[in-house]
This record gives sequence, structure tokens and C-alpha cells, in this order.
Amino acid sequence: MAETGDRGAAAAAGPVAVQRAMVVEAGAGPAGPSLVADGRRRRLVLASASPARRGLLRAAGFDPEVVPSGVDEGAVATGDGGVTTTVHALAEAKALAVAARPEVTGALVLGCDSLFEIDGCARGKPGSAEEAATRIRDQRGRSGVLHTGHCLIDAARGERATGVASTTVRFTSITDAEVDAYVATGEPLEVAGAFTLDGRSAVFVAGVDGDPSNVVGLSLPLFRALLGQLDVAVTDLWV
Repeated sequence: MAETGDRGAAAAAGPVAVQRAMVVEAGAGPAGPSLVADGRRRRLVLASASPARRGLLRAAGFDPEVVPSGVDEGAVATGDGGVTTTVHALAEAKALAVAARPEVTGALVLGCDSLFEIDGCARGKPGSAEEAATRIRDQRGRSGVLHTGHCLIDAARGERATGVASTTVRFTSITDAEVDAYVATGEPLEVAGAFTLDGRSAVFVAGVDGDPSNVVGLSLPLFRALLGQLDVAVTDLWV
């Protein structure tokens, strides 16, 4: 799972299937195709330092430029609408911060933010090894929902499309020895919910209901849908 800050936001329990809510906000600017006038491919900028998100995009045929947003997540107003509202607001803040930089003029900018929800409580990165171990022990044999907010901005046209993908994750019964060994690797300290589907903890995931790429850091099907909302063909961004 991709990086995010830890937040204690609460939310009501929701459906266990993938949920996607998209909205397109139009701004001033000329319409533009997936390719620029001279036939060069549009630039795709990832507003995140997450190796997992970058790896997902590269494996899917894209070549994103990485420009971390530097957004102070604690300073972003997320309202009281629950976990999905929080990840949506943070993804949007990250994408907007990067899209405003002169060096990304004309690019497609993607911002994301992830939180794991269990018992109505949002969990980001654990603050310590002890906290990670406590969380993993609490999650074993149970299920929770991984929410990822997405914001895609077409800086050339002043338009953006946003959405939230939610995937249920079911955990196996992990032994105390396995928990201790996993925490000792340091991996759970770098990911929301203290687990990831593309690392050592994948063996502790019994299954997912919904999009597995969303659990790693961003929903590739939702990314394609957001591109479509902005009239950008996903195949035109393949390398």
C-alpha cells in the first residue's frame, strides 16, 4: 500500500465492494487531445514519492514523472464527512499543489491518498514498531476497507476529475511470531494500515473484494476512467 499520513478520522461502516465517485470540474482553457500538436506523448506527473504507485503505473505501461507534492496533510481541511471525504480532499490538495508549479505546465497530474478503515476508524502509517504490531494483531483474521482518493488534473486545459476507490481486504490468522518477524523488516512502518499487497505482508492477505491495484496505492481502472472523463485516451499514454 502507498504512503500516507496517520489520521484518527472516524467513518460509518460502508459497503465492502469497490466504490467509485467521479466528478469533473471544468475550467478555462482550450481543449486538447491525448497527444500534443507535434505528436509527442502527453507528460504524466505523479504527485507522490510512493515507489508503489510509480511501480504500478510503470508496470501498466506508463512512464510517470515523480514530483512529490510536499503538502502538509495535517493542514488540509478535510471536513467531517468520514474516511472517503478525507482521502478525496488530500488527493486533490496534492494534485493541485503540483499542478500549480511552472515545471509541470501542460502535464497530466495525478494525486492520490490512501487510508485503511477498520471498525469505523481510519489508519494511516503506524508511528512506531510497537503501534504497527498492535495494529496487525488487531487486524488478523478480520477485514477492513482500503480507501484511495484520486485527483487527475489536466494542466493544459484547467480541468480535473476526481474519484475514490474502496477495496475490502481480508486477513488470515497471523501468528505472534509472524507479526514480530514482519514488523522487524520495517515494511509496515512505511504503509497505510501497516500492510501492503506488493510486499512481505501479501502472504497474510486471504483475499480482496474489489480492485487489488487500489490496495497497492492507486486504482488503475479508476485512473483509466478519470482519463476518459478528461477526454484522454489511456492507450495514448502508453510507452
